[in-house]
Amino acid sequence: MAEGGMSLEQQFVNFSKFGDTKADGRTITLTQIDKWLKQAQVIGKKITTTDTGICFNKFKSKTIDCATFVKFLEDLAKQKGIPVSELKDKLTTCGLPGTSKTTQAVHTGAVDRLTDTSKYTGAHKERFDAEGKGKGISGREDLADNQGYVGGYKGKDTYDATH
Repeated sequence: MAEGGMSLEQQFVNFSKFGDTKADGRTITLTQIDKWLKQAQVIGKKITTTDTGICFNKFKSKTIDCATFVKFLEDLAKQKGIPVSELKDKLTTCGLPGTSKTTQAVHTGAVDRLTDTSKYTGAHKERFDAEGKGKGISGREDLADNQGYVGGYKGKDTYDATH
């Protein structure tokens, strides 16, 4: 067992359900394995996604179960000359699946200025509300009110009062 009390089998279930709402945790796909290996920092210079694809295709299936996954790890480790225990340790200690190490948004002067909706003018200004949140389709289309008046007319509903 690894730190935090996670076993390889528990991690297998966690990552096999990650990103797939219909998954029951019994089988895992190559995409999910690659996500797991990337989060565990196994994929890099020594092991690539091409290597994992070659090893995975030996099983001639789109998904594999936990026992087959252990065979997959052993084959991958043997192919790359890495101890299997080292791979298993990294996979059990990488934490729950998530997006903790994703690319963060850049906050430099130019990007901040370009994404500050309070500085937008003209038609672009109409696409966002006061908080800078997009209005969606209503902010992108000119919706006609079908009142019979032209756009710049200020004296709407005043004809009867003057005549």
